[in-house]
Amino acid sequence: MPSSIPDIIPLNIKRNSSLSPQRENLSPITLKKSIGLSSGVAMIVGTVIGSGIFVSPSGVVKETGSSGSALIVWAAAGLFCGIGAKCYAELGTSILRSGGDYAYSQEAFGSLPAFLYLWSALLVIIPAGNAIIALTFANYLVRPFISDAFEDCATPHRIGVILISISSIGLLTFINCYNVRWATRLQNILTMAKLGALAFIMTLGLLNISKGKYEYLKISTLFKGTTVDIGKLSLSFYSAFFSYSGWNYLNFALEEINNPYKNLPRAINISIPLITIVYLLTNISYFTVLSPFEMETSKAVAVTFAKNSPGSLTWIIQLFVSASTLGSLNGCLFTSSRLFFVGARARHLPECVAMININKFSPIPAILFTALMSILMCIFEDILALINYLSFVESVFVGFSVAALLWLRFKNPEMYRPIKVNLILPVLFFLMCIFLVLLPLVTSPEICGIGLLMILAGIPIYYCTIEFKKMPKWIKNIFNSN
Repeated sequence: MPSSIPDIIPLNIKRNSSLSPQRENLSPITLKKSIGLSSGVAMIVGTVIGSGIFVSPSGVVKETGSSGSALIVWAAAGLFCGIGAKCYAELGTSILRSGGDYAYSQEAFGSLPAFLYLWSALLVIIPAGNAIIALTFANYLVRPFISDAFEDCATPHRIGVILISISSIGLLTFINCYNVRWATRLQNILTMAKLGALAFIMTLGLLNISKGKYEYLKISTLFKGTTVDIGKLSLSFYSAFFSYSGWNYLNFALEEINNPYKNLPRAINISIPLITIVYLLTNISYFTVLSPFEMETSKAVAVTFAKNSPGSLTWIIQLFVSASTLGSLNGCLFTSSRLFFVGARARHLPECVAMININKFSPIPAILFTALMSILMCIFEDILALINYLSFVESVFVGFSVAALLWLRFKNPEMYRPIKVNLILPVLFFLMCIFLVLLPLVTSPEICGIGLLMILAGIPIYYCTIEFKKMPKWIKNIFNSN
């Protein structure tokens, strides 16, 4: 057998005197610290600002009924995520392990809750989010080329969208596998492109306002048609919350951040307010030319906005939206693969997923695993339904992570906490998570019921695959005797 070192090997390599000198001198292989402050900000902004701002405005207006209440929901969702990000800064700097919510649940509550998060992320959160982004990218990309030719035939359009979405996932998977620095540099470039796209939309909005085009932003019409149904308002918050999805994803790659004690909280403090302001100004721009009804019925809000703006700007918007969604997909693939990597390292997924390439310092099996699950989700077409499922399940586990913070404050008060937020913030955030989980269970039991069943289905899987290994041999023999 050749004595050359394999490209992909397990994370923790133990020294062994029987190995050749070349192998014996190997140090433990770890993920390389390659994320600085600017890359951290780009990772959060690039992951969060993606398909959501070009899809969710329709869902928010549909449930709120007016432009004024929609803008309030967008601001409230930003505030909500900002409070949550502060809590995650404490968790991330206290528990210096990649994996985000998975690591925090495991530290505070043990193996089963951590596995349930990993299971839900594997089944719903990560692949559904990536599929939504990839499908949005494909829809915007093919719209000017296919829609007119196949206006009366949906099948070619659907096949084209699915193929392009799968291809985009494949391309970004290759880049993330081949070189971590390529992935972070691409993220920086695409983040600038998407901020340019939104700056373009906001500039058009300001020009419209300067010309007196703000009919749906006047005091007399701002709250006309506002719904008073609390259940609908909570669903509108889900749509907005999806657009902020990814605000906690940098915690998944914590082991790769340079000086995380400083760079993690700084990246959060810069990114979340910036994203909230951008989202508010973008929605204000939409309302300068679109009525709430037009927003609600539009399948591509940015394109509808461009068509109603002076000049032929549709192709520019489509180009910018494509860059924006591609950047978000790249950020999600990069960070979420680290979650599965950490889960496999803890023996909650096949051990091969916990291997990294010693030349590229990249968890290639975890990235491929994430990409495969995302591709499988691309066959779904109802994006708004996917958003509701995703947001409900994510709200459950985000609340669980903040509960972990509160429990660790009580259980382990002496834990080293470089950042310690005021106790009011995690308590308030936890109560809001409870509201977001319980209220839709009453108003939309089907969507939330399916989400809960998906989570609970992980319990028998856990006991059959994880706990079964820990059982005494005589109990295993009883099962094996049959």
